Amino acid sequence: MVKLSVIVPFYNVQTYAPDTLRSLAANARDDFEFLLVDDCSRDETPQILERAERELPGARLLRHEQNGGLATARNTGLDAARGEYIAFLDGDDWLAPGYYQELLGAIEELGCDFVRTDHVQCTARARSVHRVPHGRRGVVLDPRDLILPADRSTSVDYAFAWAGMYHRRLLDDGVLHFRHGLRTAEDRPWIWRLHREAKSMAVLGMLGVFYRRGVASSLTQIGDVRQLDFIRAFDQVIEETAKDRDAAALLPKAVRTYCAIISHHLGSIERFEPPVARKLRSMSAAALKRMPQDVLKEALDSMDVQRASRLRRLRRKPVPVEVAA
Repeated sequence: MVKLSVIVPFYNVQTYAPDTLRSLAANARDDFEFLLVDDCSRDETPQILERAERELPGARLLRHEQNGGLATARNTGLDAARGEYIAFLDGDDWLAPGYYQELLGAIEELGCDFVRTDHVQCTARARSVHRVPHGRRGVVLDPRDLILPADRSTSVDYAFAWAGMYHRRLLDDGVLHFRHGLRTAEDRPWIWRLHREAKSMAVLGMLGVFYRRGVASSLTQIGDVRQLDFIRAFDQVIEETAKDRDAAALLPKAVRTYCAIISHHLGSIERFEPPVARKLRSMSAAALKRMPQDVLKEALDSMDVQRASRLRRLRRKPVPVEVAA
């Protein structure tokens, strides 16, 4: 029986994939499988993965005929996964030796649906520790209790799928799949659904994932139209949260976070090409009009003057019919 399935999408990461694969080899176990998803890479990544399939214990190579993005690649891995537990890693990140075995032992001992972990962010030669924004460690919790408060960073804002491990029952219940085709912010509706629908979780103070920032091919570094998928992602968060039994309590958090992300992108709008910047403004204005207006008003009233003023001006902006739809 496969104990752990690790899903690792790769796309044009020939420079970093060898480090990722070496770290997987240092985490291999007879009952672990590594699902290497090639998302139609156009560099030397496919050849690197073909070699890894032969040499890395437990590796299976899955190929996309067309590039689908990170969400779709992860779904391909989830559909093929046979493990009792699931973990994610991105193709340009890496792990400490023996990390998965330690993490697996912790989640099995706790017996919960999923665990979340801290991570190390790596930007060039700089290293910094980023922690799950919740203080209680090593105890089983109700995931719903970690969504609020609305005005502080909480576990749903720590939206890194690879910072944790998940029991297969979540996959079987339809909780772990991502929205097909999302090119960015794919973790946002995913983490909200996880916290709303899972029954139990724990936060662990373990460091073993090394997250590489500043990669030139990463969407976080590219100001193109794919970045605007955050709007589809957060529309999904709002839509699904509005149907939740605790919608009145949870919507202020969802709306405030959505507003903060819109403001963030508007604050760095110069990195977008002019047509994309115009589309960002019009789509963001339409998004503000779609939000529950009473909740939006409260969110804006609670934000700092600069962000609130920027969003109120945008809210008054006329929206073309095709964008509003």
